[in-house]
Amino acid sequence: MPTEKPARRSQSDRRAETRAKLVEAARELFVNSGFADTATPDIVRRASVTRGALYHHFKDKADLFRAVAEEEAKAISHHIDQETRNVADPEQAMVTGSNAFFDAMLVPGRVRLLMEEAPAVLGHSTAVALTRANGTEELREGLSRALPKHSPKQIDALTNLLSAAFDRAALEIAYGGDPEVYKEVMNHLIGEVLKGN
Repeated sequence: MPTEKPARRSQSDRRAETRAKLVEAARELFVNSGFADTATPDIVRRASVTRGALYHHFKDKADLFRAVAEEEAKAISHHIDQETRNVADPEQAMVTGSNAFFDAMLVPGRVRLLMEEAPAVLGHSTAVALTRANGTEELREGLSRALPKHSPKQIDALTNLLSAAFDRAALEIAYGGDPEVYKEVMNHLIGEVLKGN
């Protein structure tokens, strides 16, 4: 009986695999050594690809960092979506989403990448835009649903303030704070914000 030949991978599959290897290798090095102390030869060696492959996929090291940060932000957004998608009550969805955010931020290295390195590497406005596209928008939508009488400007202000509180809490947890205490306090804060909606 003839054996089947393994299916040949397409060029786009190979490109996607190379890109994924570079992002994974870069993430590990950026977390362990920081952006400034990670050299591109270290990244290509860790990914087992050529230097040319790196520059085929990414303009420079900062562009590769951006890809790593985008993956991290998308993972947070995906986790929050997964946890809240079947929660109908707006207030409960806010609490569930809050807890999901903290759980997602417990992934080793995520706080360093998104909250410490990203503003320095990408600039403040780009780092903020990254989190706004993946996470902050869910918070804004949740607040809009839970506080239908509030104006868009009030919702924007609340989103900014709560986002800052979430970020600060995530940093504190990363440096040894008790996640359960921060979850409890944030849930209490959310409850106070939503009172008399």
